[in-house]
Amino acid sequence: MSQVRDEIEARGKPQLGAVDAVTELVVTDEVEGQGDEVTAGATVTAHYVGVSASTGAQFDASWDRGAPISFPLDGVIRGWSEGLLGMKVGGRRNLVIPGDMAYGANPPPGAGIAPNETLVFTVDLVKVD
Repeated sequence: MSQVRDEIEARGKPQLGAVDAVTELVVTDEVEGQGDEVTAGATVTAHYVGVSASTGAQFDASWDRGAPISFPLDGVIRGWSEGLLGMKVGGRRNLVIPGDMAYGANPPPGAGIAPNETLVFTVDLVKVD
């Protein structure tokens, strides 16, 4: 894992901006990974940046905390649980997630996310368990 993490760290934090709202999940691989593949029910470790599609304002980034996070795929928003399937360790993937696959009408208080907001994430996959 340390070699993959070093490669991801060397890429650095991605820069994201505003994009058009979408009605379906849009998945684009920026870098194809070569390691283990994400499957349903997996626990993954990833670095990410999330921004509001309408403003381009960042609302969260593991990069700013200095470490990737680990989470079960079934414990995150639907856009992540579906959008990360098939991704391989070492890859960088862009997700444009419609509001109904993100937080819908009830975004987390204080997160800077509007109700039904389209969200944009860039995810660097470090590990799959």
